[in-house]
Amino acid sequence: MPTRDGRWILHVDMDAFYASVEQRDDPALRGKPVIVGGTGGRGVVAAASYEVRKFGVHSAMPVREALRRCPAAICVAPRISHYAAESKKIFAVFHEFTPLVQGLSLDEAFLDITGSIAAFGPAEDIAREIKRRIHERTGLTASVGVASNKLVAKIASDLRKPDGLVVVPPDAVQALLDPLPIRRLFGLGAKTAPRVEALGIRTLGELRRASPAQLRPVFGRYAERVIERAAGIDERPVTPDVDEKQVSAEETFEADISDHAKLASEIVRLADRTCGRLRANGLTAGCVTVKIRRADFTTFTRQRHFEPPTQETRVITAIALELLRAWLAEQPRARLRLLGVGASGLAPAVQMDLFTAPETGRNRQLDAAVDRIREKFGRVALKPASSLEPDPKP
Repeated sequence: MPTRDGRWILHVDMDAFYASVEQRDDPALRGKPVIVGGTGGRGVVAAASYEVRKFGVHSAMPVREALRRCPAAICVAPRISHYAAESKKIFAVFHEFTPLVQGLSLDEAFLDITGSIAAFGPAEDIAREIKRRIHERTGLTASVGVASNKLVAKIASDLRKPDGLVVVPPDAVQALLDPLPIRRLFGLGAKTAPRVEALGIRTLGELRRASPAQLRPVFGRYAERVIERAAGIDERPVTPDVDEKQVSAEETFEADISDHAKLASEIVRLADRTCGRLRANGLTAGCVTVKIRRADFTTFTRQRHFEPPTQETRVITAIALELLRAWLAEQPRARLRLLGVGASGLAPAVQMDLFTAPETGRNRQLDAAVDRIREKFGRVALKPASSLEPDPKP
C-alpha cells in the first residue's frame, strides 16, 4: 500500500542526551569520554558520549565492560529530574509547530507537521528551525530525519549524527534505503539479523527484492510485511500523548513470547512503569486493564474495577498478573507479540489518612522510596525482583 501523499513526519532525536547535558553543565567534561550510569562498576550505561562510543561503549552495556573498553572514561551519576526539566523545554519547542507530537522518551519524538507547512514553510525549514530553537534554549544539539512516514524518518535521523538533518522526499526513499545494512531496520535485532544474513541478504535493497517464500523460514506469515518495511512503506500515524483517561505502559516484543514465566515478568515490569507514571502525575486508579496481542495480531483486553482507588505498585501488579494468568489459562499455547498494562478510573491522589491499613502504609512508603531512588539514578537503578528472568539451570 503506498504512503499517503503529502504527509511529512519528523523524527527528532537528541544527541547523546544525558551525556550532552552533563558535558554542557561541566566544562571539564567537554571533549572527554563520559558515561552516565552506575558509578560503582556494577550498574549499566544509561548514556554514552560520542567520545566514548568510539571504543564500542553503548547504552545498556554493563559499566564494568564499558570501563574495560575505555579505562579513561569518566562515570557520572544520572540526574533524571534534571534531564526531565530539559526535556520539557525541548518538547515545548515541538508544540510550537504542531500538536501532533508522539514522545518516545525524554529525548526522542515523532512530529506530524503536515498541517504546519502552510504556516511555517517547507518541512526542511521547519526541521532546521526546531533544531535552532532547541540549541538556543538548551545549548544541545538534535538530529532530525524528515520523511513521509515514521519508519523512514527514524532511519534518516540516525544517518548523520550528531547534529544531523536528513530529508528524504518520497521519490528518494528507495535510493536511500537500498544500500543500508538490514540492521538499520527496526525490529531486526541481534537474534533475527544473523538468520537473514545467512540467506545472503545483507542490505535493505536485497531484503526488499527477496521473495516472501525465501523469508518465511525466518519471519513466517509476516514475510510480506518485512518486505514492505524494507521498501520504506509505513502507514502508522503519529499518535499524540493526550489520553487523560488512562495511564498505561505497553511493549511490542522483538520476538513473540509463549513462556508463561517470561510473560509474567513482563507484566510485572509494565505494571511497575504504569504505577510510576500514576505517582508522578499525582493520580490514583480504580481500574486495571491488561492488553494482550497474539502473534496473529488479534488483540484482547481484560479489565477489573476495584475499591478503593490506589497508586500502589503491589496492588496493581497483583491484579494485572491475575488478569494475564486467567487469559493464559484459556489460551495456554498462545504466542504473544505485545503486552500492556493500563490504569483508568483516575482521580487525584489524597493524603493517606490515620486509618489506612498498615500494609497500605508500607506499600506507599516502599513506592516513595523507589521513586526517589529512580529520580536520582534513573529507572535502571531498581527493578521489581519478580520482573527478572530466572538464571538458566546448569
